Amino acid sequence: MALKGNLKDVSLNQLLNLIYLARKTGALTLQRDSTTTARLYFKEGKLIQAAMDGQTARLTDILVQVGKLTADQAKAIRARAQVDTDKELGLLMIQNNVLSQADIIQGVKNYLLESVYTLFTWHQGTFRFDPNVLPPPERITVAVNLDHLIIEGSRRVQEWEHLRDELPDLDVPLKFAERPDINIRNINLSVEQWKVISFINSRNTIRQIANFLKMDEFQIRRIVYGLQTAGLVDVVPAAAPPGGGPPVPLPPPAPPPVGRNVLLRVIDRIRKI
Repeated sequence: MALKGNLKDVSLNQLLNLIYLARKTGALTLQRDSTTTARLYFKEGKLIQAAMDGQTARLTDILVQVGKLTADQAKAIRARAQVDTDKELGLLMIQNNVLSQADIIQGVKNYLLESVYTLFTWHQGTFRFDPNVLPPPERITVAVNLDHLIIEGSRRVQEWEHLRDELPDLDVPLKFAERPDINIRNINLSVEQWKVISFINSRNTIRQIANFLKMDEFQIRRIVYGLQTAGLVDVVPAAAPPGGGPPVPLPPPAPPPVGRNVLLRVIDRIRKI
């Protein structure tokens, strides 16, 4: 029997705690809206795979995303593969000395962790836990302990709330800070920070930059806040709407604490399935 509910009543943090403590095996599907979904697979209380937006990414795509492979290397590996499965792709990379087994495992683990950390900021949507459902056997799985993941996820939620306070409005452009003593070319920045900087002008809002670079709100806020803290960029204040129109709406507040009765019912049900 599947367990269903709403993320307003039971947070991801609490769901993971229940799965960890009950050592459950199965698939947890989260749906934030009609187009944004995630599915997490667990075995005996450990996370083993994640599928974002309803689709499990191929191994080569995962390794490109976490910086272990270039796009050209991934394309070359797929061209050599007779069967497009994670195990076949991984074996080809090891045999051709592209990556070691340890590199592949670490890359998959990093992808799992970053995927789940993003989900901790989902305060709205629905969830469904289907017991004893596992990912397709051709996919590579990596067992991740949930205790440390939950602690880090909770820390990131606090960071998210801080970033939201520091950058409440994403519908404003950025400008370079007026500091003639700084040469931006001599500053050590990440690839993501350079990408954001390349789009800074009076026409691009922070949200537009994030959408084009396929970054979520947590990622773009973290990058922009880092650039602000380094004294490189400033946020251009939003212009007041003509005629004294309504103010720009802020992000929704954090959800209220979960009622004890709701949580006890969920605990009782997840132990029975």
